Amino acid sequence: MAISPDLSAAPLSQNNDWPLAALEDPTTKYPRPPFNHQNQPWPALASKMVPRPDHGEASYKGSGRLMGRKALITGGDSGMGRAAAIAYAREGADVAIGYLPQEEPDAKEVIALIKKAGRKAVAIPGDI
Repeated sequence: MAISPDLSAAPLSQNNDWPLAALEDPTTKYPRPPFNHQNQPWPALASKMVPRPDHGEASYKGSGRLMGRKALITGGDSGMGRAAAIAYAREGADVAIGYLPQEEPDAKEVIALIKKAGRKAVAIPGDI
């Protein structure tokens, strides 16, 4: 048997649209296509993209869910790997990232973000 609180009995705020005031429309919050064609030799660098991709550098806060853990993330300099490395560090994990040596500038940015989150960061250049 499950018991859940009766939310209908909760007192209402004087301002009935208070939750709506804090919401932002995600369809207008970020850059939208069409984007200019960008051509970079492989492997490309996120730091040279316009607009720069959002990997959570400024938006993701974390809440300590991974305190005391360690993570090894391949491709941690860009894309989903970069987003994961930032999120894991902000959740409390020490993070090692693997990346191609040609992507060193992007990897340095991620290492700095991991350290800024107060976590240990290890950079592992190489082609796995």
